[in-house]
This record gives sequence, C-alpha cells and structure tokens, in this order.
Amino acid sequence: MIAVFRPDDGRLAAAVKFIESLGATALGDAMLEVRPTGTAPREDADFSILTSKTGVELANQTGWNAQGTICAVGEGTASRLRDFEYPVHRIPDEFSSAGLVEELAADVDGARVEVARSDHGSPVLTDGLEAAGAYVHETILYELVRPEGAGSSAEAAAAGELSGAIFTSSLMVQNFLDAAEARGIRSEALAGLNDAVVGVIGEPTKSTAEGLGIAVDVVPEKADFETLARAVVAASAN
Repeated sequence: MIAVFRPDDGRLAAAVKFIESLGATALGDAMLEVRPTGTAPREDADFSILTSKTGVELANQTGWNAQGTICAVGEGTASRLRDFEYPVHRIPDEFSSAGLVEELAADVDGARVEVARSDHGSPVLTDGLEAAGAYVHETILYELVRPEGAGSSAEAAAAGELSGAIFTSSLMVQNFLDAAEARGIRSEALAGLNDAVVGVIGEPTKSTAEGLGIAVDVVPEKADFETLARAVVAASAN
C-alpha cells in the first residue's frame, strides 16, 4: 500500500488514481488543507514571484493584473500562469527558493519584488532577495493546515501496512508525524515508515524528513508528482 498526502481538492483523488494505474494500492490521506485568505498580490512590483499552482489560481481569482517581470518557481507554476494568460518571463534552472534567488539576484538591487505564496513559504527566498538589495513585499494567498481527522496513513504505517509513502512538501512530513503523535503512535508510525520506501520531492523535503528521523529512499531528479510516484511504486515492488 502506497500512502499519498495531497490536498483533498481534486489532487488527492487524481494522485490515488495515478498510483492505482501503476498497479499499486493507494491510501489517500490529505495532510494539507488550503485555506484562501482572499488577499490579492500587489500589482505595482517590478518583479512578481509565484511559487505554486495553487497560488496562481488564487491570485487569478482576485482579478490580479500583474505588471513587470513575472517569475515562476518551476514549469508547473509557469504552465498554470499561462493557462490564465499571464506572461512568464523568468524560471530558475533549479526549481526552488534558492534557485529563484540565484536566478534574480543580479537584477533586483533597488527593485520592488512581490512574493505571493502560502503562509509556509521558505525564508530562503525573501531573505535572499533582500540580501541582493530588493525591496520585498510578501502576500499570503493561502494558509496550509492539517485537516481534522487526517492520520489514517499513520495508523497504517504503525501497523506495518505501508510499502511506500510519497511526500511532496516538508509540511506534509511534519503533519504526518503530528497526526501520529495525536494518536499516540508516533514511534510506531515512524518505524513503519522506515520499513517502507519513502519518496520526497526535492532536497528541502528530504532534509526535513531526515531531520525528523525518516530515512529517504527516493528523490527524483525531475521534481514532479508523477515521476516521484513511478519511482516509489517501482522501488516498493522490489
């Protein structure tokens, strides 16, 4: 059984369906709930940065009329921007906060930079841009919380029923362990997780997981869900 933790807004059902299309049994356990703030990004920035598809969708819902240079953290975010007919001018080679800083650092001295994202955004981005001389404004488009009742995956891990687990953010990792803690089975769930194949997207999520005692087995070079899911399913079958 492969545990997957996507938000229950269509993405979880799609993830379960995809894993099952690979011939594996999936356990969907939403570890994140998106709560929009209704706040619109500023429109007078020289550079505007979007860091997720969800952020793009919520910014568009506010009627955001972007000006200046529009930057996306990766191809997925860029594609969603184009879906809504926003231009995309800059995408870093490394799809991460550090990659965005490296991409923009030489060009933002004295510039106004709008960062529109969730309430759990990495300070690497804002601190790095400020260090490069930018005037940074951050807009929180949505909050990410652990849904009430989440944790069936922790129970399955504690019972030794998981063959794999797929984490696509650091917050999912933390929420999984918090859900286990709330059930009084943290150590058992952690042990069960470490007997399974654990896959994560990107080095930041890997660092979080390992810092919390989780052994990471799979980190794909291409940071997208389907690539990660294929790798975890294949590894768990061996």
